[in-house]
Amino acid sequence: MKITDLLKEDTIILDLQATSKADVIDELVSKLDEAGRLNDKQAYKDAILERESQSTTGIGEGIAIPHAKTSAVATPAIVFGRAKEGIDYESLDGAPSHLFFMIAASEGANQTHLETLSRLSSFLMDKDFRQKLEEASSEAEVMTVIDAKEQEESEETQQETGNQASSILAVTGCPTGIAHTYMAADKLKETASEMGITIKVETNGSGGVKNRLTDEEIEQADAIIVAADTKIETDRFRGKPLIQVPVGKAIHQPKELLNKAVNKDAPIYQGDGGQSSDENNQNSGGRSGFYKHLMNGVSNMLPFVVGGGILIAISFLWGINSADPANDDYNRFAEMLNTIGGGNAFFLMVPVLAGFIASSIADRPGFAPGMIAGLIAITSGVEGADGGSGFLGGLIAGFLAGYVTLFVKKAMQGLPAIFDGLKTVLLYPVFAIGITGLIMLLINPPLTTIYTGLSSWLESLGGSNLVLLGLLLGGMMAVDMGGPINKAAYTFGIAMLDADNFTFIAAIMAGGMVPPLSLAVATTMFKNKFTKQEREAGKSAYALGAFFITEGAIPFAAADPARVIPSVAIGSAIAGGLTMLFDIGLRAPHGGIVVAGLVEGNPLLYLLAILVGTAVSAAMLGFLKKDLRKE
Repeated sequence: MKITDLLKEDTIILDLQATSKADVIDELVSKLDEAGRLNDKQAYKDAILERESQSTTGIGEGIAIPHAKTSAVATPAIVFGRAKEGIDYESLDGAPSHLFFMIAASEGANQTHLETLSRLSSFLMDKDFRQKLEEASSEAEVMTVIDAKEQEESEETQQETGNQASSILAVTGCPTGIAHTYMAADKLKETASEMGITIKVETNGSGGVKNRLTDEEIEQADAIIVAADTKIETDRFRGKPLIQVPVGKAIHQPKELLNKAVNKDAPIYQGDGGQSSDENNQNSGGRSGFYKHLMNGVSNMLPFVVGGGILIAISFLWGINSADPANDDYNRFAEMLNTIGGGNAFFLMVPVLAGFIASSIADRPGFAPGMIAGLIAITSGVEGADGGSGFLGGLIAGFLAGYVTLFVKKAMQGLPAIFDGLKTVLLYPVFAIGITGLIMLLINPPLTTIYTGLSSWLESLGGSNLVLLGLLLGGMMAVDMGGPINKAAYTFGIAMLDADNFTFIAAIMAGGMVPPLSLAVATTMFKNKFTKQEREAGKSAYALGAFFITEGAIPFAAADPARVIPSVAIGSAIAGGLTMLFDIGLRAPHGGIVVAGLVEGNPLLYLLAILVGTAVSAAMLGFLKKDLRKE
């Protein structure tokens, strides 16, 4: 969109009569109203004044850009005013302002309008451009000056990009944001370089968003790839060919994705008004919406679980009752750690899980209902049941809050535009929180009964049943190494940790450490069966396995899944089963070797379980893998 699509001759004032800032605003607003660009003149003026009360829009260099985005605007527009003598507009540099561009953006102004206005701001930094506007003798000449500037910028951009290969953008993200996110990014960049494709990859990892895509880069991109198993901000990609796939596909099939992007073999993304993120993902072979929403909750909950769990476990180094002032083992520092980890971080675990599941479903309006529903889940159960419905209630609370919020949003679509500003700050919260809260208060007591019954049944398991469950959980950690099966096992372990059952997470961690450790050992012992690149990767796999980062085995599994996956799954299952057999508990939900000192039971037997599982998997790999020298 061109600037002159928003600025017309009937919204240009070459000689402002105003003598003060208030007069300038009045005169420009009146011009917009006379040109039929406003629904409500006074409401638009109030929005302009509210923006000015935050900070002046007199940016200096003789320029002021008052602006507002409001439903009082009928048609997005720009009004230009010029005062040759200059007017005191309280500019940042203290100098009088000569050129005034008042921007009127409607409530539903799309990204194209906003980018056009941003381009105008950039043009005004050009001294020659400003001088031409100051010297223009007619409204038509003002339009010509602006059109010429846009044409000049367009030609420069074409010269800069005309000889480049296709420009592709990508975003990667996984629920934990530890390994898959960055492996997918590296694989896309490596493959793009081989194909002669220009690419930039934004990563949404545990440390936050890195290498964020800019609006200008998105505007110039030929297509965008979103490889993620967690919620990614996609509204910024409206109007662009968008490919949405699981993060694993970027690791295993980067060339296929890049070819689709180069050929623009993807639907044009329409945002909330068209094909939804989840629908796109399903059509591209991605995870279901349920999995994506669940993983958004789990990934945001993990810092609370890991940080809180390890702090609680450390507090027990002074004794199991060291946080109790009435006990002989009492230690003030241990009590503080226990309060931080258990009384606060672990207490927030379920509300955070529910809040982010709900916000994944219904965007920002779903967050508050989800948090409150999650809080109800852990505080309003049945008498004598500490912790309410716990993790189970949190899951149900998150999905309930998300879909109730969607219902509320849909029910209020027909309200007049004047209520748009009230929806997010008043109407959505009141109705979504109220409805969700009432339902949760009604269903939480029976959920609590189910949850406590399930927890009691699992705790009563013993002997062969417990070992079989350990075999299952350990094996699940290795089947897809960070995928939905792995995450299902880990999420179950967290739920049991929340229910004060510590044996399951111990089996799960042992099973998750075996795949990278066994491949590290195999690349060391059976060098002739691995490429040089795999042997180098095997060195880092020692550290990844030791710190419980199962994803360290993914490159090996991707290269030879038929041999690697069964081998590591069997070893992981054995490690999990032995951990249960040895009755090992662990209060820390992550960390691997870092939390070895926090093991409940015999730590040497826990180490033995991991070593036996690693040895079995490494031996199977050595037997099944082909000798590369013979090939």
